Amino acid sequence: MRSKLTEEAAAALLAARPGWLQDEGDSRWISKRYRFGSFPEAVAFVGEVARIAEEEEHHPLIAIDYKVVTLRLTTWSAGGLTRLDFTVAERFDEAFAVMRP
Repeated sequence: MRSKLTEEAAAALLAARPGWLQDEGDSRWISKRYRFGSFPEAVAFVGEVARIAEEEEHHPLIAIDYKVVTLRLTTWSAGGLTRLDFTVAERFDEAFAVMRP
């Protein structure tokens, strides 16, 4: 089982992930919105997110709003944020950078 991060540790890791925010009112979650030029680009990104999530065995909540994809992460088994959430967030950012250079 993964260990839940302290608030201080989560804040430090969050500071290193530009664009990711801790959810207001529920510090167990981090989220980020990714903007694309078209709906097909957004859907293609979600496909890459799914591939990464399967590799990591860590699955985000995903919302697609036309050209905006919102990802939310937490570690259910730990009851909050773990290092895995930030590792996966970094991989999602890397995938976005490749798709939207």
